Amino acid sequence: MTDASLPLNTPETFGEAAASDRVGMTVLDLLDAAPAAREGTRPGVQRLLQGDGANVIAFTFTPGQSLPDHKAAHPITVQCLSGVLDFTCGDETVRLAPGVVAHLRDHVVHRVDCPPDADPTNVLLLTMLTGERHD
Repeated sequence: MTDASLPLNTPETFGEAAASDRVGMTVLDLLDAAPAAREGTRPGVQRLLQGDGANVIAFTFTPGQSLPDHKAAHPITVQCLSGVLDFTCGDETVRLAPGVVAHLRDHVVHRVDCPPDADPTNVLLLTMLTGERHD
């Protein structure tokens, strides 16, 4: 598969947001709002917030699940809220555990894998930095 034929994720890829931001402060309990795990090779996914400048998306992985090579239309940050996940960009793989954050520019190919020996539930937080205003 060539780089040009890889999936390109936009905020809409992840469905309607559970919430939109509002004037003032928007608060999310991310672990409570994380999607249920699903059976099969792909994790559960839910766009939790469509906000000014960013979309917040949560994934729930079980051991062995993955998001194969893909890229995002906007810069992103990813962090593991619970459990562990392996995040690969190019030839570099980092183990994401709570407290570790990775940032990528837009259109950079990456993947996420849940190790077979991971906890039963592993939650990834993706923040897509869209820069968009929703007035």
